[in-house]
Amino acid sequence: MSAHTCPNGHVSGEADYCDTCGAKILPGDAPSLAGTPAAPVTPAAKGEECPHCGTPRGGSARFCEDCGYDHTTGKMPQLTEAPPEPDGPAGEWTATLFADAAYFALNEAEGVTFPAGSGERTVTLTPPQVRIGRSSTSKGTSPEIDLADSDPGASHNHALLTLNVDGQWLVTDLGSTNGTYLNDEDQPLTAGQSRALKDGDQVHVGVWTTLTLHAP
Repeated sequence: MSAHTCPNGHVSGEADYCDTCGAKILPGDAPSLAGTPAAPVTPAAKGEECPHCGTPRGGSARFCEDCGYDHTTGKMPQLTEAPPEPDGPAGEWTATLFADAAYFALNEAEGVTFPAGSGERTVTLTPPQVRIGRSSTSKGTSPEIDLADSDPGASHNHALLTLNVDGQWLVTDLGSTNGTYLNDEDQPLTAGQSRALKDGDQVHVGVWTTLTLHAP
């Protein structure tokens, strides 16, 4: 009895359909001698795995689709540029305070001696507001920039620095006695009036205090 080999390599005693797997035996398929073992079916080769993350390699693709491993060079990709900084504030504004002799001379305050050699100090402007004035227990004032021991001409609630929704600092006079001046302007801000500030602007309060604004 003749035997036939099906397309999957099985030896079949039937000439039309394989009696092992049921595959159709096409005319012209070479007959096999009965008892001849069928050729083993070679399983499909398993795809190469990424040595870095174990993800199967897609054919001969150079880079791993999961982690980016380079199958050609055997290396992981490296960033050539630093990632961009996340959106948000670029930094903090600061203000340098000092006793300004030029501003004091313009005030012509009689009976008050200018504090020579008093130095300067820098403060950080912490949003949303920084109050300038003189602390007082009896009046309940505790400004962030306290001039109680450094400028007798500052009011208890002298001026207010405010960071608006656009990220810009504003200065507002709070009805001070001696006024709040901006840069070289001759007229002080009126009570409640606000002005936008930029890097390098100077705010003058009291009889000799000048604050110079510094952007980040």
